[in-house]
Amino acid sequence: MVTDVINSLPQAKSGIASIKAHMVTTTSDAGPKITIALDSNENAFGPSPKARAAAAASTKHLERYLENPAGILVPALASTYGLEPERLAIGFGSDDLLARIARAYLQPGTTLLRSQNSYLKVPNYAYANDAEAVAAKDKNFCTDVDAMLASLTPKTRIVYLANPDNPSGAMLPGNELRRLHKGIPSHVLLVIDGAYAEYVTDPAYESGEELVRAHDNVVVTRSFSKIHGLAGARVGWAYGASHIIDTITRIGLTFPLATPSLHAAVAALADADHRQYVISETAKLRDEATQKLTQAGIHVYPGYGNFILMEMKSHHDLARRVDAALRLEGISLRRFASPAFDACLRMTIGHHAETRTAIDALIRLHGEMT
Repeated sequence: MVTDVINSLPQAKSGIASIKAHMVTTTSDAGPKITIALDSNENAFGPSPKARAAAAASTKHLERYLENPAGILVPALASTYGLEPERLAIGFGSDDLLARIARAYLQPGTTLLRSQNSYLKVPNYAYANDAEAVAAKDKNFCTDVDAMLASLTPKTRIVYLANPDNPSGAMLPGNELRRLHKGIPSHVLLVIDGAYAEYVTDPAYESGEELVRAHDNVVVTRSFSKIHGLAGARVGWAYGASHIIDTITRIGLTFPLATPSLHAAVAALADADHRQYVISETAKLRDEATQKLTQAGIHVYPGYGNFILMEMKSHHDLARRVDAALRLEGISLRRFASPAFDACLRMTIGHHAETRTAIDALIRLHGEMT
């Protein structure tokens, strides 16, 4: 028996083998250079000039560790969003925080519940912890609260909701969010991923902070990658009950943020004018793109983030062929590994010129192929 152990290879958790890529990667060195990249939901307007300047000014002593970045960023978050500091945690992007939440609350024999076509990476958080991922049926890529509640079992430990969702861009209104939470047992954690929350202007939307204040089984995650244009800085934050925040802080990195990232994030929070400009211009371009594509016979799902999801079902394999043709013109959109999105392309809303160039090319190629 000892010999068998010595001769065997190191064994990873069995669930890790179930982890799959959630996006289709089609980049190739052989193809033309991509000059208009609208595939990763980045903020094409970029970070605040104040954030750029703060990051650059912070590089004088990069040989030193950044001690207690939470002591700097948490007060800035609390002031900007009107939140209690003891309910806040920071991380290396919201992806880091979501992974930590899963690591803290999932184990073998437990499950994470999500809407069927919600953020496609989420099942991987469960698999990495030898837990299962359960998918509740949706309605036209929108979360169905009744289906979610019907899918709860004694094994459920996390209910995950992306709001607005990705890749669909769908938004669950506040009354439905509260109904979802009301049906979840108190020992089950509701995780609300609000990476695109700042883009939503619909008055029916609720980002989840009030649920956090009223209940002990809710946590909201947010990102600096989208509205603040700091995707390369990797900064995220979470707002939840103090016992949840304590738990995910305990299992965080010793030094969770790089010095330039911290200073860029603090400066970004202070620039409300830039933030509002991004929100306004993105909404205008998203509405313009939706209108033009719809008029060209391409179905666009209602969306509330900095991107749109379109569907092309009129001809077999049309979305893939349009995507390939766009790449030959140096334009990249996003396709997904899930069969539910075979006929779909997701397009980030870029700045004015690149968005309009991409839309014109999309409409032209769609017309030629149909």
